Formats: sequence, C-alpha cells, structure tokens
Amino acid sequence: MLSTEVGYIGGSVPNATYEQVCSGSTGHAEAVHVTYDPAKVQYEQLLDIFWENHDPTQENGQGVNLGSQYRSAIFFYTEEQQKAAEFSKASLAISGRVKKPVTTGVVKAEGFIRAEEYHQQHYEKQGLFPRR
Repeated sequence: MLSTEVGYIGGSVPNATYEQVCSGSTGHAEAVHVTYDPAKVQYEQLLDIFWENHDPTQENGQGVNLGSQYRSAIFFYTEEQQKAAEFSKASLAISGRVKKPVTTGVVKAEGFIRAEEYHQQHYEKQGLFPRR
C-alpha cells in the first residue's frame, strides 16, 4: 500500500464536513481511500483485508457506530474492480465464514471528499494499532 486517506463518499452535499456526514443527512458513507501499487499487491488481497477487518453482515453500521454513514460498502473505480468485489462478496457469502447474509454494497466510487486532518491516521494519533 502506498497511502490511505479517510473521507466521505457517495453523498449529495459537496465538501461535506464530518458534522454534516454524522447527521446522516448528506447520503455520504465514511470511507478509506486506498492508493496501492498493483505490481506489489493485488486488488483481491485488499478485498481479503477488507473482509477480515469489519462486519459485512451489519448493513447500516459497524459496531456501536450506527447509521447509513457507517454502511458496509466497497466503492470501485473500474469494471475490473467491480467484478472482483462482487466475486469476493459472493465467495464470502457461500464460504460459511459468516452466519448472516452479507449486506456489503458494491458501489461505483463517486465524489470522494478527504476528511478533516484530525481524522487522518487516527490509529497512530491515538496510539492504537489496527487488527492487521
């Protein structure tokens, strides 16, 4: 991976702020934009990491964070990414690894807004470590 950025995607309000997105009224989802080198990591590997690090059965939320702004989704940029995400989702659904239906959406990426600076690199700023 080259870099990550936290932000908001899929909403109708240009330049939405954290407070606006949290209200649930903008249509945005909180998201992480990943920039990677396909010569070093395959998209499918990123999908595997995605599935390992969140609950794909919780439709409008993650843990205690509830609302459509926390919905489970994979936002794709290319047709190849879309196909890979849909295949990966279907594979997870039939794998037996999850006991409930996989509700993660596979959605065209449009209108990513970089979140405010205080949201970037949250784990490092809080002295936390991601699960992976």
